[in-house]
Amino acid sequence: MTDPAVPTPRPRRNLFVLLPLLLFGGLAAVFLYQLVSGHDPQKIPSVLIGKTAPETTLPPLEGVTGPDGQAMPGLDLSGFGDGRPVLVNVFASWCGPCREEHPLLMELAQDPRLRIVAINYKDKPENARRFLDSLGNPYAAIGVDPAGTTTIDWGVYGVPESFLVAPDGEILFKQTGPFTPEAVTGGLLPALEQALAREPEAGPTS
Repeated sequence: MTDPAVPTPRPRRNLFVLLPLLLFGGLAAVFLYQLVSGHDPQKIPSVLIGKTAPETTLPPLEGVTGPDGQAMPGLDLSGFGDGRPVLVNVFASWCGPCREEHPLLMELAQDPRLRIVAINYKDKPENARRFLDSLGNPYAAIGVDPAGTTTIDWGVYGVPESFLVAPDGEILFKQTGPFTPEAVTGGLLPALEQALAREPEAGPTS
């Protein structure tokens, strides 16, 4: 017989019942915070803003020619080009958002105030060439990073990502995710104006 003085242990089910509710409540609180605060989850802060860009050198994407009919060079950011600000765009042919932003890059390529270059990320050369043949080539140089090791130095979270680099090598702006018209007019172009305003004072660093 069971001793009535000894309490019968209760099944420990309450915790398992409450756990999914607690998890759901936590996620709901995070989403509510994002909604109320107006924080844009695409605007991931970069520790590289205000720092000197990595001196990146990558081989070219073979089989791609520039507007002059010559083979397109690989990426060489050891000297930051011809004195104009440089927009470094990380893209891949398998990236859907890269296709979405590409028309904006084609428009930006018409702006003589900046130079657009690319890092082709974890891509197959033939697929990258088809991507550019289909959508157009806004780049002045393309470097291939098949293993994705170089982009680690840039703190890349995924593709697409873009960085505006001043003529003196300082990273002024980062776009996480695809460019939108709002991101161009509200983020990139003001940063470009900032880069151009400081250009006369830019000089070689010791």
